[in-house]
Amino acid sequence: MNDLDFSFEDSPWEAFLRTKRAGDTVSAANLLTMLEEESEQAVEDALQALEDGGLNLDVSDLPKAPGSGAAALRLRQEAQLVEKGLPLEELEPNDPLRLYLEEVAQLSPSGNEQALAAKCAAADERAMETLTNLGLHRVLEIAKDHVGLGVLLLDLIQEGSLGLWQAIQGYREGNYAACRDYWIRFYMAKAVFLQARANGVGQKLREALEDYRAVDERLLSELGRNPTLEEIAEAMHISPEEASVVKKMLDDARLLAQAKKQPEPEEEKEAEEQAVEDTAYFRMRQRILELMSVLDETDAKLISLRFGLEGGMPLSP
Repeated sequence: MNDLDFSFEDSPWEAFLRTKRAGDTVSAANLLTMLEEESEQAVEDALQALEDGGLNLDVSDLPKAPGSGAAALRLRQEAQLVEKGLPLEELEPNDPLRLYLEEVAQLSPSGNEQALAAKCAAADERAMETLTNLGLHRVLEIAKDHVGLGVLLLDLIQEGSLGLWQAIQGYREGNYAACRDYWIRFYMAKAVFLQARANGVGQKLREALEDYRAVDERLLSELGRNPTLEEIAEAMHISPEEASVVKKMLDDARLLAQAKKQPEPEEEKEAEEQAVEDTAYFRMRQRILELMSVLDETDAKLISLRFGLEGGMPLSP
């Protein structure tokens, strides 16, 4: 191949995201699998495409890896604390998380955020500060939903705070609360997504896809029918919930493959026009042959050669 040849065909993740519209939700497990063998730049591009397209990144389908070492121990501790309602007395007095929670607790938890957001849109710096302090309570609440997914609570809070600031700076009109929650969740989801990639979750999901296909085919042969999700999960030694995530990824991949096979509207139009032309040509040819049938053999042969009716090029008189 010439070194100057380029391929402009969409990668799987690009084709997948093109099927989405603003407000749609994208499976983190699905996207992570598609990006497994892609470069870091491609990962950044994919996340930027999500942000530019106003898409939601759902990380709830990512497997919760227990991990090992001090970080894993801390993650488990934080998950237990969240279940208990984050009691401060169970954290050491100088624990950074405890110090942060004590600081946030001193901030006012209520205020007219919609009115403040309108002032922020007019570049009111005091309103921005007040709205930020109010939003930190919401950052903490949303961070709790992401505990157990591989990112420490303080890191989630930091990312969520960046999302909060993005919401405040970018707000112009509409429902501020919805805008705020979207950006907080999006920034936290990005952190979880990147951590999952660093932990090799994408490779594990690809292997799970291959195992699912193999088990599905084997059970189909053994049982003489399509196996149930529970039967596949049991054979793979995973939970039905985990099997459901893998099945959803396979279904999405099949839908995407079918969509890529569908001709573009312009191609369909050209195909229809060509079909009409072929039909018209066939009918005209049939009519000419009918008219030539009344001529003697010599005259019919001359006309056929003259106009190329036998498939050859027309001959000059």
